[in-house]
Amino acid sequence: MSTATANHTPLSPLRFLERSASVFPDRTAIVHGDRRYSYAEFADETQRLARVLRSRIQPGDRVAYLTPNVPEMLIAHFAVPLAGGVLIALNSRLAGPELEYILNHSETSLLFVDSELVGSVTGVRENVPTVTDIIEIPDSTVPYPDVPAGVVTGRYDEFLALADTVDTTPLPWSVDDELGVITLNYTSGTTGKPKGVMYTHRGAYLNSLGETFHNGFTGKSKYLWTLPMFHCNGWCTPWAVTAAGGTHICLRAVRADAVWDAIDNLGVTNLCGAPAVCSTIANADQAHSLDRPLHITTAGAPPSPTVIAQLEKIGITVVHVYGLTEVYGPYTICEYQDSWDDKTGDERAALLSRQGVGMLQAETARIVDDNMNDVPADGETMGEIVLRGNNVMLGYYKDPEATAEAFQGGWFHTGDLGVMHPDGYIQLKDRAKDIIISGGENISTVEVEQAIISHPAVLDVAVVGVSDEKWGERPKAFVILKPEVTATAEEIISYTRSLLAGYKVPRDIVFPLDLPRTSTGKILKFELRAAEGRQS
Repeated sequence: MSTATANHTPLSPLRFLERSASVFPDRTAIVHGDRRYSYAEFADETQRLARVLRSRIQPGDRVAYLTPNVPEMLIAHFAVPLAGGVLIALNSRLAGPELEYILNHSETSLLFVDSELVGSVTGVRENVPTVTDIIEIPDSTVPYPDVPAGVVTGRYDEFLALADTVDTTPLPWSVDDELGVITLNYTSGTTGKPKGVMYTHRGAYLNSLGETFHNGFTGKSKYLWTLPMFHCNGWCTPWAVTAAGGTHICLRAVRADAVWDAIDNLGVTNLCGAPAVCSTIANADQAHSLDRPLHITTAGAPPSPTVIAQLEKIGITVVHVYGLTEVYGPYTICEYQDSWDDKTGDERAALLSRQGVGMLQAETARIVDDNMNDVPADGETMGEIVLRGNNVMLGYYKDPEATAEAFQGGWFHTGDLGVMHPDGYIQLKDRAKDIIISGGENISTVEVEQAIISHPAVLDVAVVGVSDEKWGERPKAFVILKPEVTATAEEIISYTRSLLAGYKVPRDIVFPLDLPRTSTGKILKFELRAAEGRQS
């Protein structure tokens, strides 16, 4: 039964597409190569897909997508919840075993996969019993690849055509329970196994409005999809840009030439991404000064003040935000102060590299000690960043113990260390000790260690993050081999690559005589990190 009354309607971002399609039916909603969708066409395909999905799933069933930033992934952000399902946007860089773990843990019913990525799911039909169909999504903007036979059960156009054979009654753009789960986002934690972060319709709605406000999205905004939609549901911008009636410009891969081509020829006004995206844009051969506004919102590893200054010099405004998968993406923003106008470029860039203050939809972040007391706001005393509010996850899917641990004391514990400045702006000082942030993606050192140690020649291993000019951080492995057994770094790297996504695989493997340990045998990773810092 609906909980809507004269003075209360359950919140859902589904409303954003309903409104934009009604108010701006002829406005361009999506651009992808030679494809264009008006808002009316966007809503129509969403309805058609949702009706077919509704005939195949039960309310709450999980529907997974493994695609780049193509229109079908954008449409899925509305169609899957419209059908009553829960969307899982899968990281397209994951290896087969990683994908199978997520699909099994979530008990996914349907899997949609881009033609180029079918090779990553060849074992799903055999190893994931809950998946009933694997639907291939071809992309007309790239040549049709060689697709392994016997994997998919149908194609997207065929699946969509079934809309004419099922109940054609339009589905309502509403939900009965705003605290129902809209998406699951899998993130690697310090235990090594991905955890399913549950987003609600209410949280997604409110976070989207915060993104719309802080990014300044309007009907004239042209948003370039440099941020993966699989990453925190693209920080909720599939819903936010749609709420504003702006234009989504899809992008299969982040390449300097493609990004600058879109900036120059498609009128891009906004984009988001990790610091690596900022570096790609700033250091591209095509880089040049702009005569119109372009705003980049960046997060992940703290952005380099040098890159911020580079972009500022060519007329690009950089906005720095901070958050995690567990808080729908960005939670704090480095709000610009008028007084910073008088600073030098370098001074201003250093201020802009801080993580800032709570966004409109969020509460004020705290920096606390072990007893949950606020640390002094002196810019020096470190503590843990803790968060709460409407844009904090519902919890971890099927993991009440991890959820309870994360919410101790009534706040979400990020595991990140930071300081509070006298002006109320927070600054991140160190990431959770076992997490590496590479190009905006979380890498669990435990997960990498487990993969490496499964090699028959490896006795022990420790993985730490080391500085990388392009990616912010990257993993490095310290490997102890079994007695009288040999293996080269190249052999171990090749082996690990068969188990993990390429970005998680260490580029450097060294073979020390021993690993530093505590008296109880625990590896002292901070000593390894410190040694790497001295070497650099």
